Amino acid sequence: MKTILPNQTIGIIGGGQLGRMMALAAKEAGFKIAVLDPTENSPCGQVADIQIVAPYNDETALQELADVSDVITYEFENIDYEGLQQLCETAYVPQGAELVRITQNRMNEKAEIAASGAPVANYITAQNFEELQSKIEEIGYPCIVKTAFGGYDGKGQVKLDGPEELHQAASLFEHSVCIAEAFVPFEKEISVIIQRNAAGESFCLPIAENIHKNHILHESIVPARVHQEVLEKAEEAATQIANHLALVGTLAVEMFVLEDGNIIINELAPRPHNSGHYSIEACNVSQFHQHVRAVCGWPLREPKLWAPSIMVNVLGEHVEPLMKVINDFPDWSVHLYGKAEAKVKRKMGHVTIMTDNIESTLKEIDSTAIWSD
Repeated sequence: MKTILPNQTIGIIGGGQLGRMMALAAKEAGFKIAVLDPTENSPCGQVADIQIVAPYNDETALQELADVSDVITYEFENIDYEGLQQLCETAYVPQGAELVRITQNRMNEKAEIAASGAPVANYITAQNFEELQSKIEEIGYPCIVKTAFGGYDGKGQVKLDGPEELHQAASLFEHSVCIAEAFVPFEKEISVIIQRNAAGESFCLPIAENIHKNHILHESIVPARVHQEVLEKAEEAATQIANHLALVGTLAVEMFVLEDGNIIINELAPRPHNSGHYSIEACNVSQFHQHVRAVCGWPLREPKLWAPSIMVNVLGEHVEPLMKVINDFPDWSVHLYGKAEAKVKRKMGHVTIMTDNIESTLKEIDSTAIWSD
């Protein structure tokens, strides 16, 4: 296991908010940062020492990143797999490219989760709409059809409640082959963020309960309001998956909690995750500090939660009303990501609130009417 030390350079593929927070954590320890992103003055670029502005598949730019970096990581999975694979031959990329290949394709992802022994919903794969029609009865209704490639925050999928709605899935095949999953009647959604170094040492962050609005994460509540046995099952499943994939770095494992207390794995994200942002204030080690430790070959720190916490996403439409009440809530930690334009439904930042009373803080959040849309 190679060790990367302060004053050396961490290269980050992707210049969004996850890269920004990763870079800020790394800079606290004295690392230098290089970032590759197609956008000038990206959120990560604003805090980086070196900005390389180019597409993710630009071979010259990737080689430039390799030349200036002692270790390379990435901030999201929708980067160019072939470019990353090639980069692994000339640079130190401890995470490798295989996890990106797996998580870019829902078919591969579902197969690997099942192979790890973790529970998944019944599913089928379909190369075209006709194949979906012929196989749909294997899982029945209701079900959710998703494109195998692309899609996030609810995009690229459709829920079907009966055969009369099957035609609604036809247009998905214009973009990609598809996977169809039996609908899971879940009670809660939770996420486990597990982080692992090349020596096989791993820790999970305290588990978050996630509440979505319009398929976009709205709030993460920590600790998740579920029984201890559920937390133990969730952590065990995340560890199974991480070990099966020989994870280095960070893996977010999104799960459904069923009425009987069992869990079903929904999907994976091979990088720091929105539901782990609370850890910046609320834990002795944030997901970003721990990610840097993992990819730099440092021993990991066992996470501890300082206090129950709620993280609330700030979308474009929330920025202005948030600014109007910022002086009224001194206990709120406000993070804005440096994005130039506050577009509706675009993630612009988040607020973290450490609290002794989750329920009263949830009411406080609602009372502001900032997030009433």
